[in-house]
Amino acid sequence: MVLGKETDTQDLSGTVLDTSATDPSDRRGSAGSHPSFVGIYDQIPPMYSAVKVGRKKLYELAREGKEIERKARRVEIRSIRILEMRLPEVRFEVVCSKGTYIRTLCHDIGRKLGCGACMGDLLRTKSGNFTLDQSRTLSEIQEYLDGGRIGRFLFRSMPCFRMRRKYR
Repeated sequence: MVLGKETDTQDLSGTVLDTSATDPSDRRGSAGSHPSFVGIYDQIPPMYSAVKVGRKKLYELAREGKEIERKARRVEIRSIRILEMRLPEVRFEVVCSKGTYIRTLCHDIGRKLGCGACMGDLLRTKSGNFTLDQSRTLSEIQEYLDGGRIGRFLFRSMPCFRMRRKYR
C-alpha cells in the first residue's frame, strides 16, 4: 500500500486523483488503523472491476468516463498483518473472503487515516485450496505437456484430487 496517493483505479496503474503528505513520525497511525477493518465490513467495489451492472462491466463504464453508484458487498477480513513499513509504503498480509478487493481495502485504510492510499502491488499467495507453492510457470507446464506428464502434474497439484484413486 502506498500512503498519500489516491488513483482512479485504486492502484499505481491509475491516474493520480489526489496526493497528500504522510508524516513518517506517525508510524503508529498506519499500524493502528488496520485492526478496525478486521471482521465483516461492507466494501464498495471499484469502478475498475469486472462486477456487472445491468449487462456492462464496471470497468467498461469507467473507460467510457462514467461513474455510477455501486452497492456495497459484504466481505470478511480475517486478519491483517503488517510485514514492513517504509513510509509511504506499507507491506502487509491479508487473509480475506472471496470477493474482497485488496486495492479497495488499501483505499479505505487511506481514507480512514486521512491521507489517502492506493495499492502498490499484489501477490496472491492462496486462492481457495490452491497455494503459491503449488503454482507453476507457463514454461514448466509446457515441459509437463511436452513430456506427456500433464495428467500426473494436475492430479498431484490439485488438493481436491489427492484422495482419489488412479484408475487405468
